[in-house]
Amino acid sequence: MLGDITACENIYIACGYTDMRKSIDGLAAVVQEQFHLDPFSNTLFLFCGRHRNKMKALLWEGDGFILLYKRLENGSFKWPRNETEAKPITWQQFRWLMEGLQIEQKQSIQPAKKGDFC
Repeated sequence: MLGDITACENIYIACGYTDMRKSIDGLAAVVQEQFHLDPFSNTLFLFCGRHRNKMKALLWEGDGFILLYKRLENGSFKWPRNETEAKPITWQQFRWLMEGLQIEQKQSIQPAKKGDFC
């Protein structure tokens, strides 16, 4: 299906900024050469420009790539800028990002780890 991102197994966010002039081939090369990941996997790769108001998403669908582009008219994405590598994020973190929130929420209830009772 065209652009069905819900079928993705993983989501990676490219920390730092990406040149938004890059298209499918350029972004796939970044995934493969800079991040050492497989652009042909069932993974959604997210990229953001320097001004943080534009985002591109790259997805392989088995027979070709999908390139999604979003430009915010008001506000900016809370994009992590402190690293130059790809970081895996959860679907919840993806929703936070799309809602204009940071992907690391200090106030959210984090999943509990398995442990002993009392």
